[in-house]
Amino acid sequence: MLAPLLKKTIYLPIHIVLWVLVWLFYIYFFSYAADNDQFVIHFATSLLPITIVVTYIIAYYLIPRFLLKKRYIVFTAYLLYTVVGSLFLIIIITFINFIFLSNYDMKQMPLLTRNFVFVFILVYLVAGLVSLAQLLKYNYKAIHRNSVLENKILEGQLLLKEKELHYLKEQIHPHFLFNTLNTIYGAALKESKHTPDLILKLSNLLDYSLNQIKKKTVAISEETGYIDSYIGLEQVRFRESLSVTFTKNIQRDIQVPPMLFIAFVENAFKHGGPIDEFLIINIHLEVVDKRLHFTIKNTVKVAQNNTLNHGLGLKNSKKRLDVLYPQRYTLTSELKDNWFYLEVNITLDQWERTMQS
Repeated sequence: MLAPLLKKTIYLPIHIVLWVLVWLFYIYFFSYAADNDQFVIHFATSLLPITIVVTYIIAYYLIPRFLLKKRYIVFTAYLLYTVVGSLFLIIIITFINFIFLSNYDMKQMPLLTRNFVFVFILVYLVAGLVSLAQLLKYNYKAIHRNSVLENKILEGQLLLKEKELHYLKEQIHPHFLFNTLNTIYGAALKESKHTPDLILKLSNLLDYSLNQIKKKTVAISEETGYIDSYIGLEQVRFRESLSVTFTKNIQRDIQVPPMLFIAFVENAFKHGGPIDEFLIINIHLEVVDKRLHFTIKNTVKVAQNNTLNHGLGLKNSKKRLDVLYPQRYTLTSELKDNWFYLEVNITLDQWERTMQS
């Protein structure tokens, strides 16, 4: 209640000053080649209320109620009524001043007050300028309102992305835990001497995942160390039936989302198949210039070639890349000749700007 009243109170002096200036403009304008100053003052004073009414009807009623809402036919009709009504009032005002102030003598009327059309144009010139200013004000408010709305939408989208990323991260961790516990369970059933070592490695991996997954980014050196530990865990499980290489060419220690590539590594072990009793996995990660390049390939059984399913972890990794870097990365995969290939490329300048934002 108080805000609109305060707003009107602030604008009231501005309107008063405006119409005083218009009144002085009328006096100055109609004084051209005029000897009857009294007639000029009375004519300008009597014309001012018509100007005010016409201006407020157009600027504060017709424009916001009809023009801005694209009701052009109704706007045109009401504007026509306003024009006809104001022209009628201008004619009446002119005749009243002619009768009472010029004693029925046309020569005593200032030259510029004798023409109805000229006076009409002058009134609508003032009304048009005020209406134009009001239109610009409405346009500014609309732009500001749209900007605020866009910011709210962007904030909502970012919040949804954060929630989705959190959900995907939480899915990655249980999936990894499930696979690793299966490994330890199998070793325990066989009463393997490697079971304590497996449990220790799992403890170290869980310590990393529980602490780092809460972070937005981690150093890529930490991430590669995590992958090394995971590979070590799998080497204990596969023993002599595994041949795995993990090569790196990291020229600078950039920041990456935690556990970004582990799902690809997990799937190579889980869904890969041995050939001649050997599961072969080759992993390569490099950071060169403005490019991060990750490749992994693993052998698969012949029977798996047409039915290979890469599981929940790989799907979540794709979704995570989509959310983090839409149209900023490429992910390709191919199944050919008993080998599954996967490649991820990310442009680092885009990557790092995203991570910092």
